[in-house]
Amino acid sequence: MTIRVAVQMDPMDGINIHGDSSFALMLSAQARGYEIWHYDVGTLTLDAADRLTAWARPVYDLQRVEGAHYRFGEGRRIDLGSDIDVVLMRQDPPFHVGYITATHLLERIDSETLVVNNPVSVRNAPEKVMVLDYRQFMPPTLITRSTEEIRAFQKQHGAVVLKPLHGNGGKAIFRVPSEGDNLGALLEVFNGTWPEPHMVQPFLPDVAKGDKRIVLIDGVVAGAINRRPGEGEFRSNLAVGGSAEATELTPREQEICAAMGPRLKELGLIFVGIDVIGGEWLTEINVTSPTGIVAIDRFNGTDTAGMIWDAIGARLGR
Repeated sequence: MTIRVAVQMDPMDGINIHGDSSFALMLSAQARGYEIWHYDVGTLTLDAADRLTAWARPVYDLQRVEGAHYRFGEGRRIDLGSDIDVVLMRQDPPFHVGYITATHLLERIDSETLVVNNPVSVRNAPEKVMVLDYRQFMPPTLITRSTEEIRAFQKQHGAVVLKPLHGNGGKAIFRVPSEGDNLGALLEVFNGTWPEPHMVQPFLPDVAKGDKRIVLIDGVVAGAINRRPGEGEFRSNLAVGGSAEATELTPREQEICAAMGPRLKELGLIFVGIDVIGGEWLTEINVTSPTGIVAIDRFNGTDTAGMIWDAIGARLGR
């Protein structure tokens, strides 16, 4: 039986067809003959009969050809419970009230439709918060809005990195030197921009060796890439100019994956990307819209998107 897939994601026109993981998943679904729909999270509607619907369009002719990478069919309002088997929740963060509200709405179709990743677990596991459950693998980490606490932390650890707690893609991550230059002004900007606390960690010189993205599927390692910072950068995210290279897991990284794998599977977090610096320091657990599978497949000759669909099929009993 054909699997009916609805992909909740950003507009199709703006995606990077050569590196986008959502597009790779859609290509893989098309190759398997699945029925694919695209909808914007803003069209979600819970109607008076307690049915969750969205204005969606069928997607055809997916291909890695710039400007002709997809074709939409005629749009209509679909019932995400009765008309769809799988919802891929793939719109990019930031993780804000709108994002959280969408997880509450998608939770309501749990008895009818598989949502990947599980919306309850996504809501309860933002990337820089869930990771705190594994502090034994992390560098010293402070979560606060307090300038005094951050200055004391910096006095103890020297140069630090300041991050928005719910940021993504390496955006707005700042390295503050041990002298604390402009720390006060930077915190004024952070506190004026984000109402939540911020994350502060020591700057890890090993980031020059790379920031490894490891993908786990249903709690099992599927592959990894090492991302190195671009020229004049300390951030290694591919979205901000980092470059990828082939890699293997260190014993420490294998230990990290073994420690969290069973819990990820239990929570219904099928597609997860974790970040490890210098082969040793766990920094994030990405569950909202993980990326990296195209680069992993390019270096390893694997089919990570296919492995994700296999895991989804197993959950569906297909």
